[in-house]
Amino acid sequence: MGFPFEHGLQTTVIAMRLADRLGVDRQTAVQTYYGSLLSHAGCTTDAHLAAEVFGGSLTEHLNPLIYGSSREVMTGLIRALPDPGASGPARAIQIALRLPRMVGLSRPAIAANCEVAGMLAEQTGAPAGVAASLAYLTDRWDGKGPLRRAAADAIPLSMRIVHVAIDAALQRHLAGEKLAARLIGEHAGRGLDPEVAGCVAADAPELLSFTDASSVWEEAVAAEPRPWLTLAGEEVDRALAAMGRFADLICPYHSGHSSGVAELAAAAAARCGMDAAGTRRVRRAGLVHDLGRVAVSAATWAKPGPLSADEWEQVRLHPYRTERVLSRAPFLADLAPVACAHHERLDRSGYHRGMPAAELTMPARLLAAADMFHTKCEQRPHRAGMSAEQAAQALAAEAKAGRLDPDAVAAVVESAASGCHASIALTV
Repeated sequence: MGFPFEHGLQTTVIAMRLADRLGVDRQTAVQTYYGSLLSHAGCTTDAHLAAEVFGGSLTEHLNPLIYGSSREVMTGLIRALPDPGASGPARAIQIALRLPRMVGLSRPAIAANCEVAGMLAEQTGAPAGVAASLAYLTDRWDGKGPLRRAAADAIPLSMRIVHVAIDAALQRHLAGEKLAARLIGEHAGRGLDPEVAGCVAADAPELLSFTDASSVWEEAVAAEPRPWLTLAGEEVDRALAAMGRFADLICPYHSGHSSGVAELAAAAAARCGMDAAGTRRVRRAGLVHDLGRVAVSAATWAKPGPLSADEWEQVRLHPYRTERVLSRAPFLADLAPVACAHHERLDRSGYHRGMPAAELTMPARLLAAADMFHTKCEQRPHRAGMSAEQAAQALAAEAKAGRLDPDAVAAVVESAASGCHASIALTV
């Protein structure tokens, strides 16, 4: 979406500072915290549609105006339609062609965005009430949100706080604290709750200030209302699966990819004699191995022709992005060595590190083979999906060429043939 690193965490910290300033009860504070963290959880749902309709950046043109007047919102949308750098006549043609499609797609796409955010909130184990509050994610104080679901006090207070935090964090990033305070004041009574927005307008330095030299990670984690929410056992697997679905939604062709790879890799690990703990770790790594996909434009994943050098470089870096996401928390960091090696190859021809065979563990080799097998069976914009037999032959050729581990390939192919093949066929 073009936001800077830790933008979501800064938004959450601002939201919790506002909640504290307003003296909200614990339930509202909890819903504010998780509602803010999950406020963009549905953003991958319509990313491929946005890439088709908009040539410019919604983050740059629309988001700064989304809580302004109706005229400002429409201006932002129209500015985002044409391609950057297009000539005057070309811009006019692109706007004329894309505007009707935008009008037709926007409402159902926004509704799906809110619905998926709520579903992922439930699946990640967020507290009761958070999923329901995310249904009001795009509403406005004046009732002029795109879905017209609620207005004023009918919008949950937690979401009204999140709205102000989202706007304040973005305006601060674009224009600094002083101008952000003025713009939030202008949006008060329009898109934003005037009482909540008034806090920012009155005391922006305290509410919006961050030390640029340090990470906001610790402050965001510490802002969670106590007692802290913890997950265990199957709750962890359910949450990791939700994270995988979030990544897969970046492109319709990737639907079911993460869970399919995870199940196939886990089945292959068990077939190789790996113990229960090791098999579980392989499965969990498979669920989150493609989180870095969301750092690459949806238009790139959906491109039917050859990728440019820049696009291919971004694709090659998506395992690195996965690694950066997982490395923030110790529990998730334990999955990174396996999850982030799914495109590495024994002959060092893989990416993003080009690791040698000696550094690739058996779990990493199994995940790499499972990922390739599942990917071969899936349809892509530039090719049809293979049959399981064709995919097995392709993996055998990779093993013979010294790129994939022969034992890992055998375990994956045998697992697919004995049970996982049916689930793969349902997801492509």
